[in-house]
Amino acid sequence: MPMKLRQFFILALIISIIPLSACVYRQDISQGKKINDERLVQLEVGMTKSQVEFLLGTPTLVDANHTDDWHYIHYLKLGSSGDNKKQVMTLRFKQNLLISIEGKDSF
Repeated sequence: MPMKLRQFFILALIISIIPLSACVYRQDISQGKKINDERLVQLEVGMTKSQVEFLLGTPTLVDANHTDDWHYIHYLKLGSSGDNKKQVMTLRFKQNLLISIEGKDSF
């Protein structure tokens, strides 16, 4: 194979590899407790702690000083854009019964 033809193939190979190096797949990273909408619809004020735990699972955070406040927290980092999403739901109980549901999404 002549030298110029070999150099051409090497150059063509290098030029075709460079754009492919930018094609990197980044996976979404999910942390915490994701509450799906089907379960959230079933959540009602007046439920007991055990009913809520059966429905949603154990809370992500229960403060030792405020055991009647349950926090369900979910973080999501999108691999494609690098954006962060945070969902926080706080449930408050009084005498073992759910009295309030508060939620917040931030992007």
